[in-house]
Amino acid sequence: MNLVDQLKEILPEDRVSTNETVLLNHSQDESFHPANLPDVVVFPIDKKEVAEIVRFANENKVPVVPFGIGSGLEGQAIPIHGGISIDFQEMNKIIDINPQDLLVTVQPGVTRLQLNAELGKHGLFFPVDPGADATIGGMASTNASGTTTVRYGAMKDNVRNLEVVLADGSIIHTGSKAKKSSSGYRLTELYVGSEGTLGVFTEITLQVYGIPEVIVAGRAVFSSLQNSVEAATTLLQVGVPIARIELVEAASIRNMNKIAGTNYAEDVTLFLEFHGSKVNVDADIEITKELFEDFGCYQFDIETDSIGRKKLWEARHNNLNIMLHTNPGKKVMNTDVCVPLSNLAEAVEFSRTCIDESGLQGGIIGHIGDGNFHAGIVLDPNNTDEVKRANHLNEQIVKFALSVGGTCTGEHGVGLGKMKYQQDEHGKALDVMKAIKQVLDQNHILNPGKIFG
Repeated sequence: MNLVDQLKEILPEDRVSTNETVLLNHSQDESFHPANLPDVVVFPIDKKEVAEIVRFANENKVPVVPFGIGSGLEGQAIPIHGGISIDFQEMNKIIDINPQDLLVTVQPGVTRLQLNAELGKHGLFFPVDPGADATIGGMASTNASGTTTVRYGAMKDNVRNLEVVLADGSIIHTGSKAKKSSSGYRLTELYVGSEGTLGVFTEITLQVYGIPEVIVAGRAVFSSLQNSVEAATTLLQVGVPIARIELVEAASIRNMNKIAGTNYAEDVTLFLEFHGSKVNVDADIEITKELFEDFGCYQFDIETDSIGRKKLWEARHNNLNIMLHTNPGKKVMNTDVCVPLSNLAEAVEFSRTCIDESGLQGGIIGHIGDGNFHAGIVLDPNNTDEVKRANHLNEQIVKFALSVGGTCTGEHGVGLGKMKYQQDEHGKALDVMKAIKQVLDQNHILNPGKIFG
């Protein structure tokens, strides 16, 4: 009996697919990494089915790769060794909303916007915002963060408990509903960011927040990249509780105006958002404006209504799509380094210089409040020379980040693209990670070929 027929004994036939289009859709993500077809795609509806699938895969040494919606940027969901792609679109239920404890429990296929639509009915929201309407399972697997990290933290700061199917099909819980614990090893933090290499998530409990009384967005325009970065880091040093502070270069602003229909000043811009009471937000805005003027900010605009805020953040979040739209047939390699704030201005300036010297088109945007920024490099994946130059450019930026105590990936994860930097970044600690992987996945069925190669 072949693989597909055996899986049809676990799941109904209509939830086991070898359809060519379905296989193709599960062979790639949003990255530039080459696609690779799975042998079969399955669509479980509950934890019991997931456990049976994984147990079967382990017994038969078949690779298993979790799949959310394919919005990843480092190839985590690409089944490079074929096998079973587990699609969680049918596991998209919000299991429990607990306003009193500020907790919500969801299945992994729930998307970020779906979750916030339901939470909003209770006056709550989940703040982690990577831009894409990613699944919560995918966000937890890569330790996603995004524009609100400076105020609310990354996924690791907001996941309270995980239900995980291990390689042998057994199920564990990694945490509890308690806000803190000193009991045992921190398994939740181990699994968040593990990219499907240690287990498969079936339930996720998240910390949520009350919707702020007032939300005000804004833009601050500078004529100097270095001044904008220094203004942002100084704002954090003086203690203004900014909710978002995002850097967008002049070239990206020009593309926004062309494609998104905005009319922004075409210079280095910080996109901002303030959360809190009206009195506190008004005071924070005034402090920010005065401080930014000391660093050469020549335009400071705010958006108080929801339509204006939505338009502003859509323009920022759609930067990747805008780059692709203005370069049809090409892909974008996104660097993803994160550095200490004291080295941020130097790192951004260094990256800009490297882009200019490479001869490739590229722009820099970043979650500048937490030291994480992205150099988006436009390339033709079929052009060997462009791929070589882009890889060299990425390597230059990563090596600089590591030299100042930073990391090769702030939020996109290791996947396929950052494996080659793991030894340089972690040293002997990488051997500890490999040992953990060996204990938890002796047959190496769980997303093989990721993180460690």
